[in-house]
Amino acid sequence: MVRATPDFSAHVRAVKRVERLLRKVAKALDDALIPYAIVGGNAVAIWVASVDDAAVRATKDVDVLLRRQDFPGAAAALTGIGLMHVEVLGVSMFVDRRTRNAKCGVHIVFADERVRPDHKHAAPDVGQRVCGRNGIAVVDLLPLVCMKLQAFRAIDRVHIEDLLAVDLIDAALIRKLPRDLAARLREIKNTQR
Repeated sequence: MVRATPDFSAHVRAVKRVERLLRKVAKALDDALIPYAIVGGNAVAIWVASVDDAAVRATKDVDVLLRRQDFPGAAAALTGIGLMHVEVLGVSMFVDRRTRNAKCGVHIVFADERVRPDHKHAAPDVGQRVCGRNGIAVVDLLPLVCMKLQAFRAIDRVHIEDLLAVDLIDAALIRKLPRDLAARLREIKNTQR
């Protein structure tokens, strides 16, 4: 098997591609007056960067929280910027029409609904957001932590570790967590390297 030679510039292009996509999506939704919040790895990165930009971890996609009733308007806005709506394993997403790569698409999370049927807690409402100086709406810290603890995949646990490492998860925030999610946070803290 022939392996490609590692290329740092390819990594930089990938990170810039996600940033361009994030900005393009936020602008399209803002222009269409669709309330949204960035969630997932980009939301973690935005929060971590607010404390220490050297601690930011890259992500390959964009996750957007929307109200279900706003989906038709959001779909029109996103198709207007060259994205195509697809459903993959029950997840509504938008992908670049040319590449059609779901790995680096825009994944939709519906507000006030459970992301998975086995989840105990619903995703937050888009009203639980803050807008940064760049104008991009990101989910507030407490609901972000709850979403990550609820999902509890390996990457979600790493994202929680990232937030802990820059002291964004403090005692005041921990007191606001539902009991089951606080237990998951303790589990992560007890197994940190």
